[in-house]
Amino acid sequence: MTALYEFQKPSWVILMCEKYRRAAHFNVTHRRRQNFYALPSKQWEILAAPPFLFLDTLLRVDDAIDANADIADAILRAGLEAFGLEETPQDKSMDWRGFATPSDLDKAQTTIRQLYRDWSIEGAAERQACYRPVLDILLEEFSTCPDKGSVKVLVPGAGLGRLVFEINAAGFCTEGNEISYHQLIASSFILNHTRCAEQLALYPWALSFSNHSSREHQLQKVMVPDVHPAAALAEASQGAMTHAFERLSMSAADFTMLYGDAAHNAAYDAVATVFFIDTAPNLFDYIETIKNCLREGGIWINLGPLLWHFEDSDIGAKRNLSKTADTSATEEGIQISSGHKRQNSAGFAHTGSVELTDNEVILLLERSGFKLEKHIKQPFATGYIQNPRSMLQNIYEISTWVARRIK
Repeated sequence: MTALYEFQKPSWVILMCEKYRRAAHFNVTHRRRQNFYALPSKQWEILAAPPFLFLDTLLRVDDAIDANADIADAILRAGLEAFGLEETPQDKSMDWRGFATPSDLDKAQTTIRQLYRDWSIEGAAERQACYRPVLDILLEEFSTCPDKGSVKVLVPGAGLGRLVFEINAAGFCTEGNEISYHQLIASSFILNHTRCAEQLALYPWALSFSNHSSREHQLQKVMVPDVHPAAALAEASQGAMTHAFERLSMSAADFTMLYGDAAHNAAYDAVATVFFIDTAPNLFDYIETIKNCLREGGIWINLGPLLWHFEDSDIGAKRNLSKTADTSATEEGIQISSGHKRQNSAGFAHTGSVELTDNEVILLLERSGFKLEKHIKQPFATGYIQNPRSMLQNIYEISTWVARRIK
């Protein structure tokens, strides 16, 4: 099949998955076995016997870790192929294997768990709450357009690519932007390398032992992806003027640094930000960038909370703008098939930082060349990679608005 988007080899890469299996077994089950046997013998003997069978639980968690690690391995192999790297490098200067850091391992775990939200049947409720409103607004805005493939939609903070996929399948020309290599490589794997729907088993909650009503809830298995992206986009292309594969691209870059330049001025008909604007140290930067790349009369659709990611950061510190606070992508740019090349830094020093309320965000929009056309609070709340059966529920009341660039 034709790749939906492709990486070209950079001079370095930190790949997230190489040490995932070993680290997860050590941190999750090995340490718990040590702690278990540190209990007084009368206590651990009770927990080792029915109905508790705690040691059997750890064996089941080990199996779940291996299943998740199989996904990590598949992502790694696809990433190596995309970057033109060998699994066992003969050239020591190209030996990428020593680059995984504890931060990378944390991001690997988060990225793999995010497959639940974006690419499982069980994650459909979160997608319905967060992606469906964006699609409905786009379809209404461009309902009279004879060729939706001519409508260019930009999705900053694209993550694992599901919203980009959905907008593209609806007929639009869609470009995602993401700074995290961990999520870019994972989304490339799902979009380009999966062979069928429900190809891989994922245990999204297995690595955490807190707030479970039962072990069966902790060890829930979901299958990913819920659809085969290539087949779904091929089907969506029937009768379209332009094939979906030709209407989908992804850029790897700091959003403000790439899309704030003259080359992207007035280049897009719509911008869709979902759980994104609160990743800004300074919202002025995002507003100015979106105003630059959005044509006059174009719309900005936003949906999400205001969990300001840099609320506790030092003002003026060099920061990274990805949803996962990725610091692994700070050396050199990579070229994507869309023709974009990111700058040498994944972030830059800001002169200040500010956290606004929802009402203040709207006031700032109206002073920045946008006209607010719709602003609603969702009639329901949603989680973010939330286990619906957890004893602890973290939910967001979502603010959704549509603003039109007027000048």
